[in-house]
Amino acid sequence: MSGPDLSGKFDHVKPRPASSLLLIRDGVEGLEVFMVRRHHEIDFASGAMVFPGGKVDPEDSDVRVRSRALDADPLDDIALGFRVAAIREAFEEIGVLLALEADGSALGAARSGQLKDRYAADLEANRVTMGEMAEREDLRFPLQSLVPFAHWITPPVLPKRFDTPFFIAEMPEAQSALASHDGTEAVDSVWVRPGEAIRQAEAGQVTMVFATRLNLVRLARTESVADALEHARRNPPVVVTPHVYRRGDRRMIDIPVEAGFGGPSFDVGAA
Repeated sequence: MSGPDLSGKFDHVKPRPASSLLLIRDGVEGLEVFMVRRHHEIDFASGAMVFPGGKVDPEDSDVRVRSRALDADPLDDIALGFRVAAIREAFEEIGVLLALEADGSALGAARSGQLKDRYAADLEANRVTMGEMAEREDLRFPLQSLVPFAHWITPPVLPKRFDTPFFIAEMPEAQSALASHDGTEAVDSVWVRPGEAIRQAEAGQVTMVFATRLNLVRLARTESVADALEHARRNPPVVVTPHVYRRGDRRMIDIPVEAGFGGPSFDVGAA
């Protein structure tokens, strides 16, 4: 039975649309995911190990970007914006661009590096949009390569709330060696096996928010890129708004069992 509810203080705060991307590859010892450490001055999850991501911009679903997005027709502007934001944030934060040339071929390493040098900083500063970049460079955004993985909404226990779908995609082989933190929003980066990332968080070696840890728990159940993508396709995300409450001197979080993360109750520390 739940104790005193801690979740209602910021019910009046509307969650802002955001998006995040789990980029995965098959490493020597098994499945690996790319993670970054947030700068300590970032206002959300400061200093934490996270997946690349950030807020959705209005331009992430404009006419220009829609015309350059493959498989966009079934998507409304909200769904399109979530996917394009995930692509954009990964490009801004780690220099990896999920895009194709006009003929459908993958971006090569040299081409990817050139695009990063030309556009990543301007995108982050809102001096150019994804649609404008795609038009200038004749690019296409392969939305089908992003598979919905999870969907978390920040509970109203925090003043900054986000409505965040997480997508999973294979790291483009030609860009794997280029992936690196930007040195501003992200100050460190690593390829890591999901189980190892969980172990580091449990040992107190890294900071990790609740949703990130549970996403890793789910990812750790798979053994390869193909396995992870197929598992995500077979298990569409359940939208989760954690319920935060106190049980004695402990802080507890409940989430729906059907979301696939275990539970439903998690002890997350002293109240």
